[in-house]
Amino acid sequence: MELRSFTFPKPIGKLVSLLPSFPPSFAFAKVLNLALGRIIPKEHLEPLHGKQIAIHVKDLGLSLYFTVGADKFTPTRSGKAPDLAISATAQDFFLLATRKEDPDTLFFSRRLIVEGNTELGLVAKNTLDAIELPEFKSALFSPSNVMAHMKSRLFQG
Repeated sequence: MELRSFTFPKPIGKLVSLLPSFPPSFAFAKVLNLALGRIIPKEHLEPLHGKQIAIHVKDLGLSLYFTVGADKFTPTRSGKAPDLAISATAQDFFLLATRKEDPDTLFFSRRLIVEGNTELGLVAKNTLDAIELPEFKSALFSPSNVMAHMKSRLFQG
């Protein structure tokens, strides 16, 4: 099944771009922290320690700012120029995250833009390549399985 091309409408992007960037940056850093060590290998991030990273979702008008530490991602506010900025549309970030598209393909087709320290960009790309995503099993989310899981949790002790 091939995904149709999708971009957020310009009015939505303009509206989102007016919102402060810290709350979504905070949420994004928390999600990354949940994955750190489980899905994201810590050792791959060492060259990024102390660096400010910006993720720009072009069609949504959303910018996320964070720094990488030894044990956690920390949200930051915009202001200074980031050490590394990565820009793409929401769909292209989704395609990257689900491994339906390769970072190199998006980069060379100019759908993924990397600015700042190019060496850090290569580290980020290699980290993406090293991530082993767990297999998504949609059957686990069927109503009967969800109800069985909730029942077992409610009555387990």
